[in-house]
Amino acid sequence: MKRNAMIGYTLAAALCAGPAMAQELTGTLKKIKETGAITLGFRDSSVPFSYLDDSQKPVGYAMDICYKIVDAVKKELKLDKLEVKLNPVTSSTRIPLMANGTVDLECGSTTNNAERQKQVWFTNTHFLTASRFVSKKSSKINSIEDLKGKPVVSTSGTTNIKQLTEASAARNLGINIIPAKDHAEAFLMVETDRAVAFVMDDILLASLVAGSKAPGDYVISKDAFSKPEPYGIMLRKDDQAFKKVADAATAAVYTGGEGQKIYDKWFTQKIPPKGLNLNVPIDAKLKNQFAKPSDSPDPDSYK
Repeated sequence: MKRNAMIGYTLAAALCAGPAMAQELTGTLKKIKETGAITLGFRDSSVPFSYLDDSQKPVGYAMDICYKIVDAVKKELKLDKLEVKLNPVTSSTRIPLMANGTVDLECGSTTNNAERQKQVWFTNTHFLTASRFVSKKSSKINSIEDLKGKPVVSTSGTTNIKQLTEASAARNLGINIIPAKDHAEAFLMVETDRAVAFVMDDILLASLVAGSKAPGDYVISKDAFSKPEPYGIMLRKDDQAFKKVADAATAAVYTGGEGQKIYDKWFTQKIPPKGLNLNVPIDAKLKNQFAKPSDSPDPDSYK
């Protein structure tokens, strides 16, 4: 009789464990479990990180990494299927849409810095860039000092426009700073001579030049407004459980060699929709980051 009672107790405990475990879920994981869906924020012109192909489907390096996180979330929550919703974001809207719960992962070209970490969190770094400017070779603008008193564009809501503003003030350059709604609009302003230069992350400038009508007409500055800056997939602040899944998923991709393959696919091979090849091989700094994944916002930690 005692043995039967013990078996009954064990069965009851086992049956109760399921709901109890489900109730332990919090934050983003709880939301995804309850809705059966995860929402990815994407950019429409951040080539090759996150952009629209010729069928208006979001593709890119950061999108591929986000889908690896989606697979890990599906496995963690033991879901048979997980619907992936896609929501467009811009430089200005990405942080508000993350904070208010509209998107669960932001798959783009977002710099991870200490200031942003007050509002959002990031998973492991997937790229390192520096802030530079692109101009027409015919303009003969070779340095930041050469921008003095001239119209210069940058994308609103980015760290780049902040760096440009700070540099102009610190060096007393009196630059006429023009905010653009996105990278495509900003580059078009240089293309049509409404601005002499566009300040942005060097890799994004390289992709815009490669996709332009006359790539040979442009030059990217050697002068930089910043140290190497890390890009990360953005997620909600103070969500330890979801970050743990994202960090484990990205670390596995980077240390296992898959990160290099995804990188090569987007940076050293022809990419849609025009078959452009950016010809930007992985450098030693990013290789080291892949070997030892980190979500540090400190540029000095990537030397």
